[in-house]
Amino acid sequence: MEIAEERGVPQEKVIEVIKAALASAYKKEYGKKKQKFEAELDAKTGKVKFWQVRQVIDKNMILAEDEEAAEGEEKVRFNPERHIMIEDAKKIDKKIKKGEELRIPVKTKEDFGRIAAQTAKQVILQKIKEVEREEILKEYKEKEGEIVSGICQRVEQSVVFFDIGKASGILQRSEQIPGEFYKPGQRLKLYVLKIEETPKGPVIFLSRAYPKLVSKLFELEVPEISSGQVEIKSIAREPGSRSKIAVATLEEGIDPIGSMVGQKGTRIWAVINELAGEKIDVIEWSEESERYIANALSPAKVLEIRILPKNKAQAIVPNDQLSLAIGREGQNVRLAAKLTGWKIDVRSLDQVEGERKEEAKEEEKEEKKPASAEATAGKKEKKTKKKTKAKTTKT
Repeated sequence: MEIAEERGVPQEKVIEVIKAALASAYKKEYGKKKQKFEAELDAKTGKVKFWQVRQVIDKNMILAEDEEAAEGEEKVRFNPERHIMIEDAKKIDKKIKKGEELRIPVKTKEDFGRIAAQTAKQVILQKIKEVEREEILKEYKEKEGEIVSGICQRVEQSVVFFDIGKASGILQRSEQIPGEFYKPGQRLKLYVLKIEETPKGPVIFLSRAYPKLVSKLFELEVPEISSGQVEIKSIAREPGSRSKIAVATLEEGIDPIGSMVGQKGTRIWAVINELAGEKIDVIEWSEESERYIANALSPAKVLEIRILPKNKAQAIVPNDQLSLAIGREGQNVRLAAKLTGWKIDVRSLDQVEGERKEEAKEEEKEEKKPASAEATAGKKEKKTKKKTKAKTTKT
């Protein structure tokens, strides 16, 4: 059916919608208020058949005039338009049982009036929109946490709207890469952050700043990730500026960093270009905390890592590597801390040696204090003895 193809809705659901609309129109034109009708449509021939639907009940299922149905009871207030007694139902269908619905064929009338036809049209349009929304919601719910390709439609104040296929997605300011500009017609890769259902239909929230966008872009470029040979263990990102990625190999003989970078840097450059020139450091993950922290501070060379209490670590680097290890405005050490989950304190070799000398001086002072205290105590003792002798002589 053309409408199914145009709207991207399964044909079966469109037929169900049309059947419901035809049944509603038939009831409006020829039925009564409490009656229930069903329609069957032959998609090939276009022929329609109608049935009146009535619930089969027995005497025990009928409520008395003053009686109220208890919770869980199947009792009903009898209405000849909606119910039929089991004895009468058996005359039409011998196999019918109480509680079931009996379908009674009614005369098929194709000459619906103008009002009935209008009702059918409105119901069909409304129901197809509902089905369309359900399909979009279902499809993009499955794409949550994945990458989609989108074309920029328009920019309204700080919000960017993207055409992502069957629906539009919104890129809020908080999810944009700082300094990145968007113009209509521009094609970009976007991360599907979440989908929210609203009265106006599903709203798809997109992101260009979410850290997992980087890992998903690498999945597109690096076959070893999808095959399970290389695994991305952790990501730390400052959108538009720099990212650090920790990778590990699950098989011997595979270089995880080389796999991510690619021949002549083709793979990593494809990701960098997609992220508007954002710098990316790929480091090797390790189970050993000292080695992992040292790798995370790359490109700086680390001489020693000291593990301290309360999830803290001290990194000692050569004097000429201190500024590189810390990074501009502390970015390198900040990203390394996010990547590893450790609080990292970076010190140069001179700083550490200076601290050691200060500690040594403090220790010497502490050692001298008890000795001087003993000497003072000795002098006081001598003075006391002299005074005692003098008093004895006078006596």
